[in-house]
Amino acid sequence: MNGIHDMGGMHGFGRVEREPNEPVFHAEWERRLLGVSRACRAQNIFNQDEGRHGIERMPPEDYLASSYYERWLHRNVRLLVEKGVITREELERRMEVLAQGRDPAPSHEDPSLIARMLRALTARPRFRQPGSPPHFAPGDHVITRRDAPRGHTRLPRYARGKHGVIHHVHGSYIFPDTNAHGQGEQSHPLYSVRFEAVELWGVSAEPRACVHLDLWERYLEAASPAPTTGRNET
Repeated sequence: MNGIHDMGGMHGFGRVEREPNEPVFHAEWERRLLGVSRACRAQNIFNQDEGRHGIERMPPEDYLASSYYERWLHRNVRLLVEKGVITREELERRMEVLAQGRDPAPSHEDPSLIARMLRALTARPRFRQPGSPPHFAPGDHVITRRDAPRGHTRLPRYARGKHGVIHHVHGSYIFPDTNAHGQGEQSHPLYSVRFEAVELWGVSAEPRACVHLDLWERYLEAASPAPTTGRNET
């Protein structure tokens, strides 16, 4: 989807300010939010791609004004409501109680859930799956699709309709575009694709620079070598 989250190549946001000795969490609620998010994943309430799509649907003004974990909080609330785990009314009543300085919820521990969360943190990712053999091989020239999907996608806006060369075949991986929308994992080949920077950014690109993107086969079409007319050859 085309949204404010797809910021690659966008201008006007200033430099990235690095915080020296930045703590893992800036507040206790961030630590708790991470735990809630891990618990949701461990119980299969939502998957990683659904989570990303939840953040992508934030209003642009809220997205830009929010911190990293504030975006996670927005995502969690949206998905828990959409999936019927909580209601907005329940959430608002709970917030009213907390605003009064009261926290009547009893202490709760679930050892089996904690064990599943720990296993998920240490287990190898299951994103790689059996799938169809790759159509492309290293050295093949490809062009990315130009369409702008309405839902979640991992093909960035700045790389659509661009010529590249297959650098590496990773194998078959879960397809985020379907996994984010309850349409199944639909695993198929994932590639590292090399793009000349000038192909992506034009003559203002750094000379001889390149960018590697991991892209699924459904994003790609076979192509002839890209023309070099008008490119920065210095």
